[in-house]
Amino acid sequence: MVMICISCKKDKADSPEPKLIFKFRFDSTQQRLNNIGQPATLPAGHGAQSPVFNSMSAHYIELAPNMYTALGAGNILYKAPETSVGGDLAIDFSKSIIAKNGETFYSVPLRDVNVGTYEWLRISLAYQNYDVKVRYNGLDFTGTIASFIGFNTYINSFKPKNTSVNVNANKLQGYWAFEALGFVTQGQAPPGSTTVVNPIFNTSPIPAGSCVVTAAFDTPLSISGNEKEDVVITVSLSTNKSFEWTDSAGDNIYEPDAGDTVVDMGVRGMKPVVN
Repeated sequence: MVMICISCKKDKADSPEPKLIFKFRFDSTQQRLNNIGQPATLPAGHGAQSPVFNSMSAHYIELAPNMYTALGAGNILYKAPETSVGGDLAIDFSKSIIAKNGETFYSVPLRDVNVGTYEWLRISLAYQNYDVKVRYNGLDFTGTIASFIGFNTYINSFKPKNTSVNVNANKLQGYWAFEALGFVTQGQAPPGSTTVVNPIFNTSPIPAGSCVVTAAFDTPLSISGNEKEDVVITVSLSTNKSFEWTDSAGDNIYEPDAGDTVVDMGVRGMKPVVN
């Protein structure tokens, strides 16, 4: 007589499929780097602070086998929806996945990840939202910045904090809005003012105007295809003095009415940690 274990079948069917999971971590103590991945000190005459990050979104995720892997030649795991409704091809902000600190921003079944060993992670960041301290007209307060750092983003509307801002247009990297005390101001940072860390710029360059942040795994990520449990990658982003301005008064206080001008709003490094 053949015995069939119905409960065993049920347990097997109900067991979750293992996934590769990506989570953000915002770290103000992580090393502050420049565009080529070297330690970066604050230039004379500049001020900076480590913002309190609320959320971030990514446009692109790629695992690269080695430092010679050209952009796009690795294992591309994710690319956010794009649109041409605003003219040129752009990230569709309305369909972007926005995640907070410690939250999953993307996951994929491990069976869909190519078997192999990967030394580098590339993530194109697209949007960031954070709080900064400001002094204006002698008043100290906290404001919220929504900063679009992707290559080009079609934005219908968004809220830096509580107020809806209607755009309905493409915005290039560096578009931002600042909300505080019920008021919203907007601006466009000049090209090249967003730090995009890429330590392997000599062997695997990235296009100007993109925000493909690149970092090495401490230990190469190995995917065998036989994983039984989730693999979690915590993408730790350095927010160490990532909000930088020309400091007119030399007091390291951001005072836009005193002539302080923001010169950088990019993250200052990335460290992928496999859990």
